[in-house]
Amino acid sequence: MSLSVAVVGSGPGGLYAVEALTKNLPDCRIDIIDRLPSPYGLVRFGVAPDHQTTKNVSRVFDKQMVKDNVRYLGNVELGRDISYDELKDMYDAVVLAFGTPIGRRLGLPGEDAEGVYNSDAIVAWYSGHPDFENLNPDLTGKAAIIIGIGNVALDVARLFARTEAELADTDTTDFALDAIKNAHFDDIYIVGRRGPIEGTFTRAELGELGELERGVALVHEEQLPEEVEAEMDPRDLREKVANLKVLRSYIGNDPNANPVKVHFEFYASPKEFLTETRDGKEHVVGVRVERTKVENGRAVGTGEEFDIAADVVVPSVGYQAEPSTGAPLDEWGSTVENTDGRVEPGVYAVGWAKRGPTGTIALNRKDSHGVVNLLLEDITADPAKSGSAGVDRLLADRGVRVVSYYQWQKIDQAEVVAANPPAPRKKFTSIEAMLDALDR
Repeated sequence: MSLSVAVVGSGPGGLYAVEALTKNLPDCRIDIIDRLPSPYGLVRFGVAPDHQTTKNVSRVFDKQMVKDNVRYLGNVELGRDISYDELKDMYDAVVLAFGTPIGRRLGLPGEDAEGVYNSDAIVAWYSGHPDFENLNPDLTGKAAIIIGIGNVALDVARLFARTEAELADTDTTDFALDAIKNAHFDDIYIVGRRGPIEGTFTRAELGELGELERGVALVHEEQLPEEVEAEMDPRDLREKVANLKVLRSYIGNDPNANPVKVHFEFYASPKEFLTETRDGKEHVVGVRVERTKVENGRAVGTGEEFDIAADVVVPSVGYQAEPSTGAPLDEWGSTVENTDGRVEPGVYAVGWAKRGPTGTIALNRKDSHGVVNLLLEDITADPAKSGSAGVDRLLADRGVRVVSYYQWQKIDQAEVVAANPPAPRKKFTSIEAMLDALDR
């Protein structure tokens, strides 16, 4: 009897797990369950719209979707349409690959003011995630602050500084294109508690900030160390050295060379969102920060505070898991509680759900394959498990409209046809619109 496996989440972590399963157990039966009609998770909704080459990895994942022993069950949400315990009862193994979709909050005074948008919301908004179709951020101010020194923070800063022409060949949503086109930021600040060595950005993303049509990248020379002094893995050391080389290339840039100044402000820890009352609502007008120094890898306050004025603030300080799935989370709610990918008998975690929001898409392949190796050591087929037949009956009884991979291909084609070249597609930004496309 063949093994039955449910993979919850169709992003890179989940689909690389499918790849490993089908390679090692070609007769296993795999159901990929995703809460949205559209697959690919982070690739569709997390990779920046102006990184279309990176998004092409979805073509690799397509090969998994069309295998005879693999099914896509889109528009099925864990915790709403089917419970965590029900999945465990039906399948020999469950692989949790639903990521960490919720942006962390700083918990500072003024964080709920108008004009403060967490990075999970902003990224999902310009990427067309249905949950944020109606975010409607006001980008008409003169200055924006992005809090964080990872690639997501750099993505947001870069998108905010892009011209309409630079975004023409991307899959940025129409409403985001309009908002960015009408934005008139003079200053965009990238603010980090620690220094450039501790930043989690990569050389490529740093370099793109030096190639903006209307932006100029600016750094404080005194905030850049002469060399990397910390002991670290040789590969990490090479990356940090490369990052410093890019940042040093921005020393001496003319702030008047382009209309949008993109400032790096390292060693600055946010302490408070500054607000003022307008029409009975609190609106952000800046961020108060404390100058820091790094000791043993940690940011330590020096007591020196200063204010940065801004009309828009985007905290980008990490992500955490969705508690409504019913899966066991760690004490901070950051990831699924697991040991090297093992959650409990018959249940495994991969990708960001396992290790948190770190690493590249390519890293997921090695990570997911390793977890599948553990699964293969542990699991044997149980004839009492109903697998696909059981989940089909349950979802039919509950009236859940399941979207197959074939149906997703129809939605996909409709997006491509609707695009205004050179844009690759015009995304449907609601579940209703995706389902309507199937009914035409």
